[in-house]
Amino acid sequence: MAVSSSSVLFLCLLSLAQPLHSLSASPYLFPSTLFDNYEKMLTTFRIYMYTPQKPFTFTTPPLSLFHTSLLNSPFLTQNADEAHLFYIPFPPDLSTRSRARLVRHLRIIYPYWNRTLGADHFFMAPSGVDSSSDRNAVELKKNSVQISIFPTASGNFIPHKDITLPPVNPSPLALVQGPGNDTASHLGFMVWDGKLLEYNYLVNEMKRDPEFRIESEPSDHVDSVKDSKFCLFLYGGEMTWMVEAMALGCVPVVLVDRPVQDFPLTDVLRWSDMGLLVRTRGGLKRLKAVLNGVGGDRYQQMRELGVAASRHLVWNLEPQPYDAFHMVMYQLWLRRHTIRYARREWV
Repeated sequence: MAVSSSSVLFLCLLSLAQPLHSLSASPYLFPSTLFDNYEKMLTTFRIYMYTPQKPFTFTTPPLSLFHTSLLNSPFLTQNADEAHLFYIPFPPDLSTRSRARLVRHLRIIYPYWNRTLGADHFFMAPSGVDSSSDRNAVELKKNSVQISIFPTASGNFIPHKDITLPPVNPSPLALVQGPGNDTASHLGFMVWDGKLLEYNYLVNEMKRDPEFRIESEPSDHVDSVKDSKFCLFLYGGEMTWMVEAMALGCVPVVLVDRPVQDFPLTDVLRWSDMGLLVRTRGGLKRLKAVLNGVGGDRYQQMRELGVAASRHLVWNLEPQPYDAFHMVMYQLWLRRHTIRYARREWV
């Protein structure tokens, strides 16, 4: 029997549905308040969306799913006076100058931007927005909530206010299978597309080590994931199967040589207890030392927390409770109490 994409993704949630409070440790930063606040969000949160000047579509899956889900949700209101936040639907390929012109237009036509200098507004930009000297562009970057794709280009993400969207898993049927066995044949598994050439040396070292398995195709590797203790990701590389890896019980390891502050749902999930950040500069020797240093109890807890957290990173064509859409909305809801910036002369 054929299964629709939305049904598949809903089944993914059901397959992971151990009770949310049953773990000895919680995957959540604030478990005592999360669920009550989530229920309040569902009934009270309201967003006013400005009408786009021209029709457009988002071509990137996470942005498209979020935008479409929001349009069809009860969160939108036609009464701007009851809105907590204001959504500016920028076309994804809009230039910095064009964004600034649109903000200037909103500033002149509507009264809402000037009340907070844009702090109660949010927008989507696939790679984030860069710096500019234009007043309108500066206020947009400094004050408004930016929603971008994980990972976001360096310098285009401000941790205290910005949000990244979880990647859309390319093979959702894999999630229905659930986590693999506690034992694994490989220490680490990686999908390598060969695009980030600066990591060639490290990847070639791993290819020569029998404890690691490297494959080139990200679409058919469920068995390899379930047969590996750790799943390795190059920050900025192929990240779309990270949610799948977590759901299948493979602990994520991000290889990166700088701090990472743009993980999805960073206000909700305890990423430091579910995965590892490892520098690449130490080569394979240091990588193996870090991975082998994760003891049995700690590893098992990381694995269980990752499986539990993965349900909140799954996108559905028709949003389901606690899925990626609703948890991104929850992060926006946490930002509804905005700073009312003082008016000042722009220099």
